[in-house]
Amino acid sequence: MDRQKTVMIVDDTELNIAILVEALQDDYELIIAINGLEAIELLQEQQPDLILLDIIMPELDGYDVLKTIKENPKLKHVPVILLSAITDSDSKTKGFSLGAVDYVTKPFEMVEVKARVKTQLKFEEARLVLENQNFFLEEKVKERTELLERTNSAAIYCLAALAETRDPETGEHIKRTQKYIRELALELQDMDEYRDVLTNEYIELLYKSAPLHDIGKVGVKDSILLKPGRLTEEEFEEMKKHTIYGGESLNVGIKELGEDSFLTLAKEIAITHHEKWDGSGYPRGLSKKEIPISGRLMALSDVYDALISKRVYKSAFTHDEAKNIILDGRGTHFDPDIVDAFIKKETNFISIMEKFKDI
Repeated sequence: MDRQKTVMIVDDTELNIAILVEALQDDYELIIAINGLEAIELLQEQQPDLILLDIIMPELDGYDVLKTIKENPKLKHVPVILLSAITDSDSKTKGFSLGAVDYVTKPFEMVEVKARVKTQLKFEEARLVLENQNFFLEEKVKERTELLERTNSAAIYCLAALAETRDPETGEHIKRTQKYIRELALELQDMDEYRDVLTNEYIELLYKSAPLHDIGKVGVKDSILLKPGRLTEEEFEEMKKHTIYGGESLNVGIKELGEDSFLTLAKEIAITHHEKWDGSGYPRGLSKKEIPISGRLMALSDVYDALISKRVYKSAFTHDEAKNIILDGRGTHFDPDIVDAFIKKETNFISIMEKFKDI
C-alpha cells in the first residue's frame, strides 16, 4: 500500500488553516505551522511531500521561508504552493523566481486547492521517477565507459606487449615508462610554462598512450633488435626506422578512430621520443621546443629505463649511475626542465624501478 502523502500548511490565520484542513485531511497527513518561524523549526525534523505557504505573515514572511527551504539541500525539491490574497503579477513572479511551483489566491476554492495539491504531488512523483531513471542510466553509462576504458587499456597493453616480445629482457618496461612519464608530467604541471598544456586530462592521455612508444619495433629484424654487440652503422640506421614504423602503424588506427583519439598522442610519442634537445636525435633532427612535450618526456623516461635494465648488449646500471648519465645529458640530450623534474622525483623513480623489476 502506498504511503499517505504529507502536506504542511503554513498560515497565521486560524480560519484559513481550518479551511485547508477541511479540504485535505481525508487524503493527506497534515503538519500545521502558524508562522514562518515555526515552519522552519518543524522542517528541521520533518520533511513533507508538499508545502502550502502563506506569504503575508509576521516576523518571517512566506518569501523568506521559501528562500530558506530552497537553500536547504534536503528540502529544495519539496514543491511549495504559495497562498495569498495579493493577486498582482509582481508578487507572483517573485514567488516563482524563488522556487514556488504554484500560486493560489484567497479566498480559497476547496475544489481548486485539492486539485492543485494533487497535481503538484503527481508532478513530484514523476520527477522522482525520472530522477531515478536518470541515475540508473548514468550508472549504466558509467559502467560501460569504464568497461570501454579498460578494454582500450587492455588493447594498448596487448599492442605494446607485441613489440616487447621481440625484446624479452624488457618485461616490465611498459609499466615503468608509463609511470615515469606521469611522474615527470605531474612535476612540471605546476610551472607556468606547462600549466595550460599538462592538464590532468592530457596527463591521463599521456599515461595511456606511452606504452605504444616502441610499437614500431615489430618492423625491425630480430638480427638487429636482439644483437648482443654494438650495431653497425647500417644496422643502426635500420633500428632508427622503428620510430617511423611506429608512426605509420598508429596512423592506420587514427584513420579509423579520428584525430581526437589517444592514438594521435601515441603517434607523436612514437615518432619523437628519440629526438634530442640539441637536434642530434632522430628521425627528423628536431631540437628544443620543436620536439613535442610528449616526446621530450618519453625521451628521459625511456633512456632512464634502458639504463637501469639489463639488455642483451649490456648489464643494468644502478640508479645513481643512470642519474649521472641523465645529468650529463641535460641541455644536450634532454630538456633541462625535464631533467630538473627527474631530480625532484628521483625517489619516486626508484620506487617504481623496485616495484616493477624485470623477472
